[in-house]
Amino acid sequence: MEFDITDAAPEHKAGFAADRDSYHELRHTFEEFKSANDERLARLEHGRGDVLLEEKVDRINRTLDAQHRRMDDFALKAARPALDGGRRPLHDAAHREHKSAFEAYIRGGDADGLRQIETKAMSVGSSPDGGYLVPVELEHSINQRLLPISPIRSIASVREISGSVYKKPFMTAGPAAGWVGETDARAQTAAGTLDALSFPAMELYAMPAATATLLDDSAVDLDQWIASEVELVFAMQEGAAFINGDGVNKPRGFLNATTVANASWTWGNLGYLASGVAGDFPASNPSDLLVDLIYALKAGYRQNGNFVMNRKTQATVRKFKDSTGAYLWQPPSQAGGRATLMTFPLVEAEDMPDVAANSLAVAFGDFQRGYLIVDRVGVRVLRDPYSAKPYVLFYTTKRVGGGVQDFDAIKLLKFAAS
Repeated sequence: MEFDITDAAPEHKAGFAADRDSYHELRHTFEEFKSANDERLARLEHGRGDVLLEEKVDRINRTLDAQHRRMDDFALKAARPALDGGRRPLHDAAHREHKSAFEAYIRGGDADGLRQIETKAMSVGSSPDGGYLVPVELEHSINQRLLPISPIRSIASVREISGSVYKKPFMTAGPAAGWVGETDARAQTAAGTLDALSFPAMELYAMPAATATLLDDSAVDLDQWIASEVELVFAMQEGAAFINGDGVNKPRGFLNATTVANASWTWGNLGYLASGVAGDFPASNPSDLLVDLIYALKAGYRQNGNFVMNRKTQATVRKFKDSTGAYLWQPPSQAGGRATLMTFPLVEAEDMPDVAANSLAVAFGDFQRGYLIVDRVGVRVLRDPYSAKPYVLFYTTKRVGGGVQDFDAIKLLKFAAS
């Protein structure tokens, strides 16, 4: 069935039109950037650098960043699910009971309904000291919102668990095999080598505050309010931890793994390629580094590869060209899409380091296979009307963990001489 924008709600039509206009504006600005940068390069080749032209290129580059950020914002808003889009229908009696009891707890602190529900469900740790589980549709709404907001979560593998630790066996060396004839004897083969990886779920929290007026206003959707208050905080903390987390009371980020030169790669380490220049790309043919990084991955991983870098690094690689003069960075091919670098999607993660001496500023890999995020089922809310009077605090927690699960699936670019 075709979708006619004229039949959409006014706010949807406005958002669609704004997204489309931003997309065309981005592509138009990129054409201006290419023209100005080509002129800059031509003058440099003839030894006639122009400060004003350099400033113009940088100004257009910043405009591209701003437009790209605006497109990302539209994409995030479009990706946000309705709160009634959970897996359990609202007409389910038990679900309606939970939702009603949760609203009574949030608005007035009446925990009797939730206590009875969790007692019937034999829920572990359901005492008031630990808060109460939110309704299922609110939990999944928060998790779905985090998916597009948190850049690594959007490309990694995500698994829900019910315990505190997820243990995953991984075969680092496959069992021996061979060809034999139909009646030939079969010699005993060597067994595979297994490695057990553990992913503990750590506690992530947010504490939004509400006024008594907000809680008394029956027109306010408190589920929506809680989701909107915690999603950005959760996403920011997750995004930083999935990249740089040290594994102490937080997930272990992929940049926190042990790194070795890719030529010396072994299981348990992430391989890196050195740029050859401390703190910079090489002056000649800098894009060759990106080609080498892509082909450092095995073919089975490369086909699902993503580049990960921050906005500042992206502004640098945006100026790179191939041997035919074509720009390697390209804007999204459609509204709501990702920019690409050498035809691979480019994921912008502000927690990635800047290009500096010995920094690991660029990553490339199949993060679906390389990085695992574990979400423990259940988001809890503890109502606190005492600590910040006259405000009511809502201590909201979820448990999440993460770490590298396949050390062969991600490669890094290290800006070092060797």
